[in-house]
Amino acid sequence: MTAGNPPRTGKPASPIARPASSSPLSEIQDVLRAIGPMPTREREFEFTAADFERIRALIHQHAGIALSPVKQDMVYSRLARRLRAVGDRTFAQYLARLERDRGEWETFVNSLTTNLTSFFREAHHFDILAERLKRIGDKRQIRIWCNAASTGEEPYSLAITACEAFDSFNPPVQILASDIDTSVLAVGEQGVYRQERVERLSPERLKRFFLRGTGVQEGQVRVRPELRRLIAFKRINLLDPVWPVQGPLDAIFCRNVMIYFDKATQYAILKRFAPLLRKDGALFAGHSESFMHASDLFRSLGRTVYQPIDGVAR
Repeated sequence: MTAGNPPRTGKPASPIARPASSSPLSEIQDVLRAIGPMPTREREFEFTAADFERIRALIHQHAGIALSPVKQDMVYSRLARRLRAVGDRTFAQYLARLERDRGEWETFVNSLTTNLTSFFREAHHFDILAERLKRIGDKRQIRIWCNAASTGEEPYSLAITACEAFDSFNPPVQILASDIDTSVLAVGEQGVYRQERVERLSPERLKRFFLRGTGVQEGQVRVRPELRRLIAFKRINLLDPVWPVQGPLDAIFCRNVMIYFDKATQYAILKRFAPLLRKDGALFAGHSESFMHASDLFRSLGRTVYQPIDGVAR
């Protein structure tokens, strides 16, 4: 062995020289420096910070939705589909189209609204409602407004609750199901769902309240027509100056909606809810929502259920 020729160990030389005392973290950092920065992904459409701020302002103005600054990628991915459909090459072009084509507003709002729902989501609310329905009994018509109906799972859960409470397919209950998104309302009106959407329901509920598809409709279920007759689907924007809703209501389900509004918008909507409810009526909110800033309008009954302070006795 000659001087200057180190012995071979059979192991390949490392591409990065490092001292024997280096830590695992420093080794990782060395590797990352050697690799260099990852290339940034180019977007298909030009989308500037000004475009995003303009979209935030427009959706807040027309739907009351307060988009977080971190939602930029979400906004791009959802509206990019629309740019492809109409043939615009930049978001500036699409926003100009939006200004001149009022018919595009509905699709714009539909694209940016989130519709996450399931049957009997936050199940304790339906147990509470069932007890209220039983206390009222069949002395009068009971009226419920579900104003985040989405694809229909929530209002149909309300209808099932009513049928079970009265042990009848013809309970004295009327349900108004509304949403700002017309595309999801159309799904709700059809009342047809893939099998996996109802797989968490008990076999008893599935058998009693759903019809299984056969042939080309295998793998789908349809709600029974008796449930469908209890519900009226209607598009309602909570920011509209007039709602096609008349009180008195026994319950309002407004769950996981207020989280998209700022506090001022929340308060304005809650102020309009209060006189629509009966004095002993109930407002059901989402598990992450709190209306403590509207304590002059509603008092908490616990478990995200609220009662109007000065409800209209009828």
